[in-house]
Amino acid sequence: MKGGKSKTEAKKPDSRLSVKKGKGGGGTAKAAPKRPVKGAAKDPNKPKRPPSAFFVFMEDFRKQYKEKHPNNKSVAAVGKAAGDKWKSLSDAEKAPYISKAEKRKVDYNKSMDAYNKKLAGGTGEEDESDKSKSEVNDEDEDQSGEDDEDDEEEDD
Repeated sequence: MKGGKSKTEAKKPDSRLSVKKGKGGGGTAKAAPKRPVKGAAKDPNKPKRPPSAFFVFMEDFRKQYKEKHPNNKSVAAVGKAAGDKWKSLSDAEKAPYISKAEKRKVDYNKSMDAYNKKLAGGTGEEDESDKSKSEVNDEDEDQSGEDDEDDEEEDD
């Protein structure tokens, strides 16, 4: 044997060194998942995040691009052309899209505040408000009934 070490001797040190498993590096505790669990349900009533200035620009650009290139079916081609066009725009040309995006962000923040208040209140307040409405209606009916009786007694 000319090489010195046999194959088994070369494998032993490697097998001892390859103790690490996974990415985290040596620890036995698992890292928290970075993405939400697939089974987690999203609330359909939650407002959507507002688009950035680029995506506001994309709304207009898609319409123009489809008019010029009606046979193009490639989403990637539209996105690439839009990105190139956005990069070539000056700050003054981007300003209307930026202002629209900021306006949408303000609207989003308002709707998120309302959404969070609704969540904080929970379903308990809705039940209480329903009960209070029915109780108020019952009281009104009772009072109106009493008033009718009083009117009848006064007439006599």
